[in-house]
Amino acid sequence: MDDAAAALTSGAVARRLGVSPTTLRSWDRRYGLGPAARTQGRHRRWTPEDIAVLEHMCRLTASGIPPGEAARLAADGSRAASEETTGEPGAPATGRRRRDASTVLPLGDVRQECRGLARAAVRLDAQEMQSRLDSLVGEHGLVPVWEEVMVPTLRAVGRKWELSDDRYVEVEHLLSWHISTTLRSVPLLRPRTAPLLDTPPVLLACMPDEQHTLPLEALNAALGENGVPTRMLGAAVPPEALVAAVRRIGPSAVVLWSQARSTAGEALARRVAAMEWGPAGARRRALVLPSGPGWGRSALTGFTRCGSLRDAITLLSAARPR
Repeated sequence: MDDAAAALTSGAVARRLGVSPTTLRSWDRRYGLGPAARTQGRHRRWTPEDIAVLEHMCRLTASGIPPGEAARLAADGSRAASEETTGEPGAPATGRRRRDASTVLPLGDVRQECRGLARAAVRLDAQEMQSRLDSLVGEHGLVPVWEEVMVPTLRAVGRKWELSDDRYVEVEHLLSWHISTTLRSVPLLRPRTAPLLDTPPVLLACMPDEQHTLPLEALNAALGENGVPTRMLGAAVPPEALVAAVRRIGPSAVVLWSQARSTAGEALARRVAAMEWGPAGARRRALVLPSGPGWGRSALTGFTRCGSLRDAITLLSAARPR
């Protein structure tokens, strides 16, 4: 095929990179990363060489490099490749003046890893997100990565699309999916501490009608890292199913997660806290831990509350049936 037939439209390139056509136009205008040729109607047509520069920029931003610097390095890399191939000094892709730009997401003062993860999320770059998450947890452990990378990035994505006309909910959904995948992979990424012997498991459950499970999944993975046995029931557990699980398992503790006030239910928490099992004279009850913002700032009367993931790990690691 000739060059015109081989070149791609902006829409096709945008789909390939996982960005919007508007982003491509912005990169062209701000950094000079536009196509080398246009059709008679001034329509952009991207050659494989043009696309290689954009892919290089995407990889650089995913590693945490600001977009302006990433664009410069990508263009310089293209020039270097051209010089190596032709033996002649290359020129910038378009010769246009480049300008710095702010980051894509309102992350504020956060770790550089957050910026790389956020940019990969905006591009819907699944492979890059999963690779970065798995690498970070394998190197640093779950708790610091959850507190310093996962949560700030999730919050930034949520703020971005709440305030934007382009409500790309798919970005938040894809990021959440890959964080969940990493949380469930923690036993493979980090060798577990020797399990606590003769310790009943901690039962983890979302309140009925509660669908947000990521914080509970993080707690489940962190307890596993610390050798605490768990049973995860997940989202929207019906009351009778929760009661049946407590009766069958005899847990050391029951964590009841509520993300919103509408899903918190004091009556169910007290019902579980009042359950007893075991032989007469040695009856036992579980520690019940209402968790999440849905329960409000203050603890329910007679219940313990935790302010952070680390506090919950410490408390539940020492929990014994009462």
